[in-house]
Amino acid sequence: MEKVKDSTKTSNRYVFKMSIPIFIELLLQMLVGNVDQILISHYSQNSVAAIGNANQILNIVIIVLSVMSVSTTVLISRYLGANDRQKISEVCNTAMYMLAIVSIIITALLFLFCNQILTLMKVPAAIFTETSHFLLIVGAFVIVQGLYMTFAAALRSYSLMKDVMLVAVIMNIVNIIGNIILIDGLLGFPELGIIGSAISTSLSRCLGLALVIWLFYKKTDAILSFKYLRPFPFKTLKNLLHIGLPSGLEEMSYNLSQVVIMTFVNMFGTYVITTKVYCSMFANVAYIYSIAIAQASQIVVSYLIGAGRLKLANNRVWPTLWISMSISLAMTLVLYLNSDLLFGIFTQNPEILSLGKKILFVEFFLEIGRSINIVMVRCLIAVEDVKFPAMMCICSSWILGVGLGYLLGVKMGYGLVGVWAAMAMDECLRGFVFIFRFRSRGWAKKVHTKKLEERAIPVQV
Repeated sequence: MEKVKDSTKTSNRYVFKMSIPIFIELLLQMLVGNVDQILISHYSQNSVAAIGNANQILNIVIIVLSVMSVSTTVLISRYLGANDRQKISEVCNTAMYMLAIVSIIITALLFLFCNQILTLMKVPAAIFTETSHFLLIVGAFVIVQGLYMTFAAALRSYSLMKDVMLVAVIMNIVNIIGNIILIDGLLGFPELGIIGSAISTSLSRCLGLALVIWLFYKKTDAILSFKYLRPFPFKTLKNLLHIGLPSGLEEMSYNLSQVVIMTFVNMFGTYVITTKVYCSMFANVAYIYSIAIAQASQIVVSYLIGAGRLKLANNRVWPTLWISMSISLAMTLVLYLNSDLLFGIFTQNPEILSLGKKILFVEFFLEIGRSINIVMVRCLIAVEDVKFPAMMCICSSWILGVGLGYLLGVKMGYGLVGVWAAMAMDECLRGFVFIFRFRSRGWAKKVHTKKLEERAIPVQV
């Protein structure tokens, strides 16, 4: 990582510079999934709903895999700050080994219990088979997705954001071409529909993995070797899990709550399911820059923590928060004002157009909380305050997101609008609680004590 100077102005420029390629990468990475929905929408609206349901499960899988990738980013950045190259290689090898084991287990569970999972989600009979086919084909390549995420996390820790971004560009080009050819059966290929979309997505990810592995060997000084696993580095694994498990639990809980919420939406009919899929896709665009700048700040804050510069780490967070919220709300406003045009790309169904506009209005309030959450949780993880966000998310997302969503959407009859309003209340509550949590600076005392005990690095509290 480049030298981080003790100037807030310089640090702002540095984080912004880091965030741009991350943003482009995330946008393109998101499109790997959303391109499936965009291209399949001209083939079948039922297929759109099928992919939407399958992605609810695949999102949970990605969260499980992200346990290692998130903690890998934090620890490598921290050890770069402390200039400990031995530990960097140890972290990489431990993360890859554990991720491979977890990926194999997840794939086995998906193949064994696919129908039972979709039945619990109340997936309509009209889209059940298509949902199952998409889930199983993409699920067979879980290990590819997990390894890609972890290698990409390591590359970002070394400030190689542009390289990861270029990989995302190549993946998307391959995925789009594959979708166009396989969905409708061009160039002599059979017309495969949703199966073709799943195959294209999986093959593009395989190519992406090959490219990030090549970049890892070419541009980092980390070494992949079994010698770092003999004897097995249980302390490193503990550190990875200490950071990754609570944050993974938080994301897992949130996405499980989204699966339950999807079961409510499935009660409202296919056109509502389709509207929900499109609205979620547009919402991703609204908050994706928040994720990018939060990741950039997390890397810098982790680096500063490793170097013992806690005061500068604290000052890094607040400009990021305001930038995140401003851009997210501006994007949501643009989406709302152009909702008919945007939904019209996929459908001319007047029910979807009307409901979609209402949802995007509520989305404006939801993004206030979500943009705060994304930044604050990343920064709390960077300073190892990982348990509180997890517990807060579990309580709030289930009580407000699920409980209030059921009350407003199902019981009181407000449908998808009621569900979205409940999710907005959940996001806003958590966001403002996390702001107060970070401002208390209880984390600084814990990090200060740990530094003195472990390395005796001078610490600027």
